[in-house]
Amino acid sequence: MAEAADFQGTSPSPARRWLRRTGAVLAGTPLLAGFLQLPAGSPAEAATPAAPRAASDDGSVAVSVDSLTPGAPSEGDTVTVSGTITNKGKKAVTDASVGLRVGSLLDTRSSIDTAAKNSGDVDSPAGAEIDDKYTEKFSKLTPGVSQPYTISVPADELDLGQDGVYDLSVTLTGETSDQPWEQTLGVRHTFLPWQPDELDAKTKTTFMWPLVSTIHMTAETGSDEEQTPVFHDDDLAAEISPGGRLDRMVALGKDLDVTWVIDPDLLASVEAMTTRYEIPGENTDDQDVVGGHQEVAKRWLTEVQKAVADKEVVALPFGDPDLASLAHHGTSVTGSLRHLKEATDVAARTVESILYVVPSTDYAWPVEGAVDPSIIKVATSAGADKVIVRGDTFEGGRDLTYTPTAPRPIGGGTTAVVADARLSTVFDGDMTRASAATQAVQRFLAQSLTLALQTDRPRSVVVAPQRTPSAAQAQTMAEAIGALQDSTWSQPQDLTTAAKSKPDPAAGTDVPPASAYPKSLRKQELPRSAFEQIARTQDKLDRFKVILSDQSRVVTPFGRALNRGMAASWRGRPAEAAIYRSGVETYLDTLSSQVRLIEKSETKLSGRSATIPVTVQNNLVQGVEHLVLRLTSTNPTRLQIDGDAYEEQPVAVSGGHSQSVKFTTNANANGRATVVAQLYTQDGRPYGQPVTFDVKVTEITATVMLVIGGGVLLLVLAGFRMYTQRKRAAARQAEEREQDDAADEADADAADKGAKNPAVSETRPTGESAPRTREDAPEQPSDPAPDTAPESADPSGTGERVDR
Repeated sequence: MAEAADFQGTSPSPARRWLRRTGAVLAGTPLLAGFLQLPAGSPAEAATPAAPRAASDDGSVAVSVDSLTPGAPSEGDTVTVSGTITNKGKKAVTDASVGLRVGSLLDTRSSIDTAAKNSGDVDSPAGAEIDDKYTEKFSKLTPGVSQPYTISVPADELDLGQDGVYDLSVTLTGETSDQPWEQTLGVRHTFLPWQPDELDAKTKTTFMWPLVSTIHMTAETGSDEEQTPVFHDDDLAAEISPGGRLDRMVALGKDLDVTWVIDPDLLASVEAMTTRYEIPGENTDDQDVVGGHQEVAKRWLTEVQKAVADKEVVALPFGDPDLASLAHHGTSVTGSLRHLKEATDVAARTVESILYVVPSTDYAWPVEGAVDPSIIKVATSAGADKVIVRGDTFEGGRDLTYTPTAPRPIGGGTTAVVADARLSTVFDGDMTRASAATQAVQRFLAQSLTLALQTDRPRSVVVAPQRTPSAAQAQTMAEAIGALQDSTWSQPQDLTTAAKSKPDPAAGTDVPPASAYPKSLRKQELPRSAFEQIARTQDKLDRFKVILSDQSRVVTPFGRALNRGMAASWRGRPAEAAIYRSGVETYLDTLSSQVRLIEKSETKLSGRSATIPVTVQNNLVQGVEHLVLRLTSTNPTRLQIDGDAYEEQPVAVSGGHSQSVKFTTNANANGRATVVAQLYTQDGRPYGQPVTFDVKVTEITATVMLVIGGGVLLLVLAGFRMYTQRKRAAARQAEEREQDDAADEADADAADKGAKNPAVSETRPTGESAPRTREDAPEQPSDPAPDTAPESADPSGTGERVDR
């Protein structure tokens, strides 16, 4: 970009200031003439106090400016400067004095950069010292000891002339034992913007306020109904806790007129922490439940909701993907742009559901705003039509003496929103030291005022700071924005309004070539292998999800994890990025392996046809379906599956269960045949590992069948013979009973006849008894009861006792 020559308008200086400055110059003229007349190397040159020597460019005494208020004074204000002085030398400094000096007007933006670079150089021009009454004296500065100072000066005493930025320096003068004359031993240059009156054409300034973090969530979730999320660390809790980086970003940003630029992944991760989340323990089987940060997460989200209310919110694609890495290494890998589209589509829904605001998704923000044609193409492929770039990597235009307005049409309906490089990078570096923070604020204000005074054209300026400012950097940014919003030369504006403002026709619109892309950024990009691994994982996910009864339990967490694998925050951390991507793929492999075939040992078949069972096991918490199990015989001439070389059967298994699938086989010959069982998805793609086992076939011959048949016939004949023998025995017993009954009846008749014929009775001797038969004998007490009831001629029943 052409350096702005800054055609500034001038305001009349008070006559008193002009006279005092003129008098100071005239008073120093004779002394300067005397120095010029001295010969080189004269002893007087070493002794004169007007030629101070310092131990180094930064002097032997370090001077810091820790506070300067107000940062941009107006008429009637009192400027207060405070800080510390530290003797870095080995000699004590005596008769020390700390004072303020107002140097020349810095009327170009490059002159401000030069002054900032040499802010501690004692040889840099420092201007005339302000009245001696505005100094602070120190009788002695001990080596290695720091002492504070504070100087307050009415703005009217600073002899400020026309509007603009002045070099304001704090100097320390004193003597040492080896150089016993007054000399400047330390200095700190800073900037004092002077614009007491309101500008007619104020600069409209947009400040992007990023809420972006690194990746914390994994693809893993619990098996419970809520799908408890798993984080790979608990660092996010520290960031959102009171005093943490993200907590400070929200607390500071809520009172500023800024455009919030948010990564939806950050919101989703914090929301996941509001209930229950886990962090892997030291052992892979151990899960440590973390329950102490739910309230912290809820509080932070509530504060974000309050902060963004009625403010513009820009949603980056989910996970903040690295557009440059994708453009340079990912587009040659099939499916990479698909993830960018998914990340963009889910961004608005995520932000709206959590913050209850409708964000803009029209913006793409490459790392550090560096672009080339391929980055622009990728950035706009997902629907964005505005790309935030940075001025130091974008053509500014020929022969421009001012900084042009931010929007630049670059063709194809795309607008490059060019952020000002100097304003965007001023807060880089360590801002934990008060002196560094103060210098950054004053430099920011100085650059902004100088830019505003370049021309009376209305312009829109965009500030795009670092993506993840530290808490100290955020504090410094907030101080600078607050001072700018109270200034007389700038007014706030949101990003959408800035992007829609009228472009400057003289501004450059040529996208830098690929060769101009910074090498330092290219070295940090994700390699092609990263996108190949992401594509491989996606292919596995596509094969796995089709068998699930509830795909959302897997597709959503893994889809977001793949977006996170492309995050810009992985830059500079290649090892951590590789571990994360491998963890996602490994966990998916673990889940997929939970649906598998059970191994089988050798199976024996003793016949021409038999059934072979194959078991499918599902250890997932949800059911699987849309699977086909194929059983294939590698030797169909010996063993066929359902009359062919293979057979397929559909499979559906509930979560946590197993199912056996039975296949009918036909044996054609004796011997061993190898069988392969393989699961397939319905689209014909193999799923999981096959199971191979042997089947030993033993064919049954006709002789064996004859022997078996003969044995069966003998058994039948033996049973028939036993039946006939029992029937004959029963008939004989029945005949014998009939004869016995007939004999009993005859005896009974004879007895009856004897009773009726006395003659017969009297012939028997008295006291003699007639002979008795066994049946007539009296029954003895020990005689047993009869064994059986009267015989039956019918065959005996089952279990019936039979006398043979």
